[in-house]
Amino acid sequence: MEVAIRKMGNSQGVLIPKPILAQVGLEGTADLQVRDGVIEIRPVLRNPREGWADDARRLAEQGDEVLVWPEFANDGDDELVW
Repeated sequence: MEVAIRKMGNSQGVLIPKPILAQVGLEGTADLQVRDGVIEIRPVLRNPREGWADDARRLAEQGDEVLVWPEFANDGDDELVW
């Protein structure tokens, strides 16, 4: 697909059609790189557990880390060190 390079403020850019964005899963932000003379735009890959440690600390400080359903705990769970 041939697209026009357009002036956008002090920069230049191309408009990417919505179906193409949906096809590659881009929304919000993207990872933009140049490799071997080719511009690559990819979805930002995040660690699915990013921020878990901070949330666990916050919950522990608030005393909210108790089991929601304590009757479903496993034998020996009370001996685990987190």
